[in-house]
Amino acid sequence: MTPHSDSRQQPTGYANRLLLLIVLLLKFLLIFALGKVFFMLYNHAAEPFTSHDVWDVLRHGLSMDVSTAGYLLIVPWLFCLISLWWQKMPVRSLLIPYYIIIAVALSLVILGDAFLYEFWKFKLNASVFAYLGNPEGATSSVSKAYMLTRSCAIVLGLLAMVCFLLWLTPRRFSIVSHRLWRTFGLLLVGGLIFLGIRGGTKTSVMNVGVAYYSPRLFLNHAAVNPAFSLLSSIKRTADYPSQFNYLPEEERAAVFDALYPEDMSDVADTLLRVKRPNILLILMESYGGKFIEELGGLPGVSPNWSRLISEGVFWENFYANSFRTDRGTVSTFSGWISYPTTSLMRLPDRLNTVPSIAHSLRREGYATSYLYGGDIKFAGKQGYLVATGYETLISDKDFTLSEAHESKWGVNDSTAAQRTFQLIRQMPKDEPWHMVFQTLSSHEPFEVPYHRLEDKKLNAFAFTDQCVGQLVDSLKTLPEWDNMLVIMLPDHGYMYELTYEDPAFFHCPMLWLGGALREPRRMKMLMNQSDLPATLLAQMGIDHADFSWSRNVLSSSYTYPFVYSNYPSGILFADSTGVSVFDITSHSPITEEPSHSEERIRRAKALLQTSYDKLGEGDQISN
Repeated sequence: MTPHSDSRQQPTGYANRLLLLIVLLLKFLLIFALGKVFFMLYNHAAEPFTSHDVWDVLRHGLSMDVSTAGYLLIVPWLFCLISLWWQKMPVRSLLIPYYIIIAVALSLVILGDAFLYEFWKFKLNASVFAYLGNPEGATSSVSKAYMLTRSCAIVLGLLAMVCFLLWLTPRRFSIVSHRLWRTFGLLLVGGLIFLGIRGGTKTSVMNVGVAYYSPRLFLNHAAVNPAFSLLSSIKRTADYPSQFNYLPEEERAAVFDALYPEDMSDVADTLLRVKRPNILLILMESYGGKFIEELGGLPGVSPNWSRLISEGVFWENFYANSFRTDRGTVSTFSGWISYPTTSLMRLPDRLNTVPSIAHSLRREGYATSYLYGGDIKFAGKQGYLVATGYETLISDKDFTLSEAHESKWGVNDSTAAQRTFQLIRQMPKDEPWHMVFQTLSSHEPFEVPYHRLEDKKLNAFAFTDQCVGQLVDSLKTLPEWDNMLVIMLPDHGYMYELTYEDPAFFHCPMLWLGGALREPRRMKMLMNQSDLPATLLAQMGIDHADFSWSRNVLSSSYTYPFVYSNYPSGILFADSTGVSVFDITSHSPITEEPSHSEERIRRAKALLQTSYDKLGEGDQISN
């Protein structure tokens, strides 16, 4: 029987080659549309919306969906083209593995994007791959039941997608005449697919910002195709210097040089009573200003912070550099600026010349140690700490098995704080030391052995406050307290009733305590987390010239106070005139207080552009 007379064959002929491509295009668009609706429904509790919002999301995201579908149509289009010359080509058999690959990828991306958004509050991007090397750490925030139900959902979505894509796919195409002309026609179709991928014939090409239309970031994120977002973020990480070329080189250099004076070594204000104190730095997980009443935060969450503020030097206008622990750690200890699309901690080949507080103190004879009750290898932390001068690392493996499983992330803050106190008591009396205690209990899933507040999240922050308060009180009983400096600050803020575009997310507390201080103070100047190393080392009379991104905010040269922060799709810049948050995806300001300032945005762009230029210089990034 000839192919023409095979009644079992599905749609045949040249027209039905075009029909297959049209049907597949519609299928992909339907999958993307359903994915957007699912994304919105899944996150509805935290991000309410109306039926009109759903329509707007689908409408504004359509062009990006068409572009993404165009990429997925390339292989079927090639099969249609080849089938004009390979008359017995088994189209269905060849497309089945392709459908399976596409179904696996799309189900993981679409559903994973929706599931992760409740934690991340930004679209799926290349940073997800950094967690694949340590899935245990990434899954510590959720229960096994959560993981099981989401995994089942992804598998079911995969199977449904494969069946849906197979529907109406022919087994093979029939023989056609005038193959040369038909080939030319399909090449024209390929051109149309390319235009769809590109986003039309205009000068600008398709980008994530095309889908942005609303002042509400959630609706913009819902409109963005997650597969396109992921692929575009991977592309952005390949060539750092070319990513954010906002300003001509001369203008960029002039703006940037004015922001970072060359010499900030003098000390115009002295906070320390002694030059070589023992230094305990407590890095508190997610402890943003939202939980500090004195910063306008929620009352009653952090009574120990409130009690201790009157005893130390409290920095009222302190801003975190970034939104994640790996970024905040580098900013805190290396005085390094943060990046919206990558993490220096996850780039071990770039750490050779990165400065750090530990390196500087070790040159002055300090012993250095770092205590974290969780997996210290997570997100490249161990490599970073070793590379930057921490001699002794204490982590979950250094506790008993039962202690290491007190929480999803490891040892709870009470146990870790007690170990910190024990280690400090055992420190050599004739050798200065610097120790870091990093907390972890104020993190999803917020399960702590403490029950003061009804709100589970707030209760976890209250538990960390209690643990740190007890640690400080215990340290006060030691004779070493007279020569001790305790610095309390967070790695980043937390989105409790906040979003990334809200400047309050980055506004954080920092408190210096201990007998090494001259007197309690309230410090008013704007400063970043990354300014801690230069400011601290300058107070100790230690050179900090290698901290090129860190400013000594107590220098007489610090005449233009400002702060700069970022998150995956935006940058923040604040000075005495106000604060601007600029979206790097839609290339537009999304927060301007008290009013719009083109100069603030220009300075933020210069900082972002310079930071990526230096990142592209590899081993020379610290110069």
